[in-house]
Amino acid sequence: MEKILPIAQLGAPVIRAIARPVTDLGAKETQEFIDELMLTCNDAKGMGISAPQVYRSERIFIMSSQPNERYPHAPMMKPIAVIEPEIIWHSQEMEKDWDGCLSLPGLRALVPRYREIEVSYMNREGEQVKAKYEGFIARLFQHEYDHLNGKVFIDRVESTLDVVMEREYQRMMMEKV
Repeated sequence: MEKILPIAQLGAPVIRAIARPVTDLGAKETQEFIDELMLTCNDAKGMGISAPQVYRSERIFIMSSQPNERYPHAPMMKPIAVIEPEIIWHSQEMEKDWDGCLSLPGLRALVPRYREIEVSYMNREGEQVKAKYEGFIARLFQHEYDHLNGKVFIDRVESTLDVVMEREYQRMMMEKV
């Protein structure tokens, strides 16, 4: 039976550890874990979530983009499981935009990330996927990929002046409307 998993917060050792390779993608337990990761992401209204964020050191994450109050201009993307990902190319151009994280609730920051990336990963069926992402989806992929390597978005800020609390972020977004 699928369950919503607890989300690790910054300070939990698993958040700063490099995730281990997936040992048996076809195992019933691994497939159930992917379902639970998707359920947890949806329940938390996240755009993505990684295995380390639910106390499991494996190179798996979910991407699931949809417009919401935090990211009103996010594109629609059905949830996908990304296993053993690699960034195989990135543009030289970087974009500074807002990142937030389920493991750092209440914080937002302007984070520079590559505008375009080409990636390789396995889907949950074990098929190799190559894809090119840009803009918001490229940002989302890089954010979740960082989690597999023990990094969080505040590690990438250029200045502490780029970090704000959620309430202030919401106020700033309301002023833009």
